[in-house]
Amino acid sequence: VFTIIDAPGHRDFIKNMITGTSQADAAVLMIDSTTGGFEAGISKDGQTREHALLAYTLGVKQMIVAVNKMDDKTVKYSKDRYEEIKKEVSTYLKKVGYNPEKIPFVPISGWVGDNMIEESENMPWYKVKDGTSTLIS
Repeated sequence: VFTIIDAPGHRDFIKNMITGTSQADAAVLMIDSTTGGFEAGISKDGQTREHALLAYTLGVKQMIVAVNKMDDKTVKYSKDRYEEIKKEVSTYLKKVGYNPEKIPFVPISGWVGDNMIEESENMPWYKVKDGTSTLIS
């Protein structure tokens, strides 16, 4: 039995995020892959950094990283962009205390549904390494 909690990422809802995360056993860290969006999230005061640190601090040891918005016109399902994001986020997660080798990274498009339930034909370069081929597998 799992309890699923949607902890909003917007700064206005940080108290809700903390409450939800403190009750979680696992997390899906959503990354905005768009040009500018990713850079803002991973910046020194960015939401991506804040959420990853809070998740670890609040005891969430299991995580999946969903690299979202792969369909965006600035991303165009780019393997290079995915790899760039994976590398930078992995480096930060390691600093926080996670072992990035044990964290599945899944490139997705929530809007189009790519790699949400079924493997996407738009990202044939994405190969399963850890048994996680889609966000919900």
